[in-house]
Amino acid sequence: MSTLSALLAEHTDLPGGAVDHLQRVVGEWQLLADLSFADVLLWVSAEPGGVVCVAQCRPTTASTVLPEDMVGSVVSEREHPHVLRALETGVVVSADSRPSHVAPLRRQAVPVRWDGQVIAVLSRDAATVARRTKSALETAYLECADALFTMICEGTFPNPESRSDTKSSPRAGDGFIRLDRSGRVVYASPNALSAYHRMGLNSDLLGQNLIETTRALVTDPFESEDVETYLRGAVHGKLGRPMEIEARGATVLLRALVLAPGGRLEGAAVVIRDVTEVKRRDRALLSKDATIREIHHRVKNNLQTVAALLRLQARRTGNTEARQALAEAVRRVTSIALVHEALSMSVDEEVDLDDVVDRLIPIVVDVAAVGSQVRVRREGSLGVFPAERATPLVMVLTELVQNSVEHAFDPGASGTVTLRAERSARWLDVVVHDEGKGLPEGFDLGSSDRLGLQIVRTLVAAELGGTLRLERGAPTGTDARLRVPLGRVTLG
Repeated sequence: MSTLSALLAEHTDLPGGAVDHLQRVVGEWQLLADLSFADVLLWVSAEPGGVVCVAQCRPTTASTVLPEDMVGSVVSEREHPHVLRALETGVVVSADSRPSHVAPLRRQAVPVRWDGQVIAVLSRDAATVARRTKSALETAYLECADALFTMICEGTFPNPESRSDTKSSPRAGDGFIRLDRSGRVVYASPNALSAYHRMGLNSDLLGQNLIETTRALVTDPFESEDVETYLRGAVHGKLGRPMEIEARGATVLLRALVLAPGGRLEGAAVVIRDVTEVKRRDRALLSKDATIREIHHRVKNNLQTVAALLRLQARRTGNTEARQALAEAVRRVTSIALVHEALSMSVDEEVDLDDVVDRLIPIVVDVAAVGSQVRVRREGSLGVFPAERATPLVMVLTELVQNSVEHAFDPGASGTVTLRAERSARWLDVVVHDEGKGLPEGFDLGSSDRLGLQIVRTLVAAELGGTLRLERGAPTGTDARLRVPLGRVTLG
């Protein structure tokens, strides 16, 4: 199955920020589907005059009404007119459908706004049921869902501050609590009440102030203050990350969602999950994670030892060419060591390339023959990359910068080398531009015998699956254009 990133890259030219926002929407939509008792689909425009489904989510609180997989399907206005109207008008469009082969459906299309623009549409498809009185749980769920969908249409939900881990974040079925603007509980699901009973509550939650009740259950005074700050902030419109609460041997994961459709604060919704047994298993894995990070730390130390030995050898070498070659080897080993240093401090085997490259640039300038008269600066963000791609990419970038610093300028000349990074849904594009004398006549990248460029060509083709071009810059100098395909890349 195609990934969301791949489908967005195939059918849209959305900027990186818009793609990140749609990723956040997808990260929240299991909760949206469960609260709506509906199938939720994400649509983007497709030429000519149609829409394509790029992601689909089914509820766990109700039966699906769309058993077929719609991801990748391009449909016309005749099949989903409400989706097209929502995309064109930027307003929520409701419709009823009575197809012959399934039960009647309640359908709604909600525009997804980012930076003031409609970039996609979320559709809600639920079965139409016979008239009956809704339960308290249904009413609470649907009211919360309506508020969140309204905020999606307004562009106020979700956002980076409210981002959650989709693998561990509580779902509506784990436990759901609805709070009014004062923090009083107006509805608590049975599972939420069970979680609070496990933490030591001996009464019902309905009508109680959840902030005061939760704080009274937590015995640690510092954690108690954090709980109060978190919940009180939620009912007053302040966002926060999910937090764990421990009380009387039980551990629960609690997440509060600010509800402010139309800019009017309506309190908060709290989803809660009992993770007591999960935490016990996690503690057993902590030692393994620590071991992996220690391995990265020791590899980094060993590489730094190798770099120090090479540096020592360079000082004892009388041959200028050999000394320069050893200095370049020191820089290459150091770049790999910095990646392992970043991994030794990471819990998810990912590397912040911006941090690593910023630390390597001064080393590159020091190694270069022209010294500090050439200034190197970075523009744009490279982001966070998985470990297996970070090392070759860092090597390529430092080699390109080193090549510009060493060969673009005459000895003693000054100038600037700029590393520009830009990401879309599909590509990371990097341009290393210098203001130097430009490429020599007849230069051919494929036949160049420079070791640095040979390393770059090998890494780009074999490890990164990308492309590299060297061409004359505008108005002067040289541009090294690197394009690397992206799978799933996390923003820094």
